[in-house]
Amino acid sequence: MLEPYKSTSLKNPLWLSVSEAAKIGGIKDKTVRRALKAESGLKFKIINNRYQIELGSLVVYLHRSTKLKNKFFEHGLGQYWPKENGRKNN
Repeated sequence: MLEPYKSTSLKNPLWLSVSEAAKIGGIKDKTVRRALKAESGLKFKIINNRYQIELGSLVVYLHRSTKLKNKFFEHGLGQYWPKENGRKNN
């Protein structure tokens, strides 16, 4: 599903704070911070001692495991996307 987006280079990527990334992903701030420390592939920069996370890399990260993907679709931004064949309609 996300294969075409993994290598896409954007002119103006969207940068999110840790709390914004957590809200969009339907996960806790601690999960995002853990992912940053684990070098999980999240693209980030540090401005004024604050992490800024690139939105595209966040979405790719959230699709890596079933648990994170489910949280994204149930509690995060994914709940506004149309349902896929394998997802339940709640």
